[in-house]
Amino acid sequence: MEAVIATGGKQYRVTPGQVISVEKLSGDKGSRVEFRSILLVNRDGQVIAEPKALAGARVAGEVVRQGRGRKVSVVKFKRRKNYRRHRGHRQAATTVRITTIEV
Repeated sequence: MEAVIATGGKQYRVTPGQVISVEKLSGDKGSRVEFRSILLVNRDGQVIAEPKALAGARVAGEVVRQGRGRKVSVVKFKRRKNYRRHRGHRQAATTVRITTIEV
């Protein structure tokens, strides 16, 4: 069984046991999280995508760790104007292990 969930403005295709990194969620290591925004469920080849059928669907997971993502380098440069700016940014992220998918 697999599902497509939406969290943090992005969509993820998940299966039970999979570990994913998503935008920061509240909760400490070991706490349980639940995703209620489910867009699609594939149950043994049977695809469920109707909003009415997915109204009671849930995807549950467990927080593996809280951290930050990889550094993104932001460089601004204008030629012949002696203008150079260099910035870095690390987005807060949560690593989650998917435990169950219920429809």
